[in-house]
Amino acid sequence: MSARPLSGLGILITRPREHAPALAELIVAAGGEPVLFPTIEIALPDDLGAAQRTIDGLDRFQLAIFVSPTAAIRGFEMVSASRSWPEGLRVAAVGAGTARMLGECGFCGVISPSGLADSEALAALPELGNVRGRSIVIFRGQGGREWLRSRLQARGALVEYAECYRRVRPNADAEPLLARWRHHGIDAVSITSTEGLDNLVQMLGAEGGNRLRATPVFAPHPRIALAAENLGIRKVLVTGRGDDQTVAGMAAFFARV
Repeated sequence: MSARPLSGLGILITRPREHAPALAELIVAAGGEPVLFPTIEIALPDDLGAAQRTIDGLDRFQLAIFVSPTAAIRGFEMVSASRSWPEGLRVAAVGAGTARMLGECGFCGVISPSGLADSEALAALPELGNVRGRSIVIFRGQGGREWLRSRLQARGALVEYAECYRRVRPNADAEPLLARWRHHGIDAVSITSTEGLDNLVQMLGAEGGNRLRATPVFAPHPRIALAAENLGIRKVLVTGRGDDQTVAGMAAFFARV
């Protein structure tokens, strides 16, 4: 395989702008050209006070779970602005990227699954097996999947949310992106959430939707890949989580075509 396996390829990155640089740098190192088109913006939650009240009462929890790198960043910022982290409050992460971000925030011994990391994998860890009577706080964005809380509650845990951010669809002009696509300047698309995928389809319109369906899409999780397939995207590949795996999956794919 070439040392620059993405040479000459335009790769569309749809993740929030603040989370795009690391992936963009890896794409450049592999010879590709990253094209940033965020389909999610991070905003303050509608009820910031509710999250702050939960943070004020962190001492009553035995475990804090962060569901995404954004949850780690925004949650840690909110906590640090008003108080210190309670001694003895353990921390868990859904995925290696979130665990890495928590490590950068100074946390040690983060509980996190390896391999295909999602809420189901986290819940399967021994540390989350016997949680009856324990109080758990989940740092997350406003809305989202309820599976993890439901599973922990079924095991007897007392679970609260600290919703420390809100995801919104950007009000962006897609025409420059479409113009590039018309001239064969988009060779692959990186999608990191079903919400980001839905937003992309709405932002692109009919023409862009047709071009998306004809372009290889790379996703970190089978659930996102299934959503893409249901939209009629003809070539969807699951890379696994992490920027390294995303670029490696792209490199392997383009080495075969």
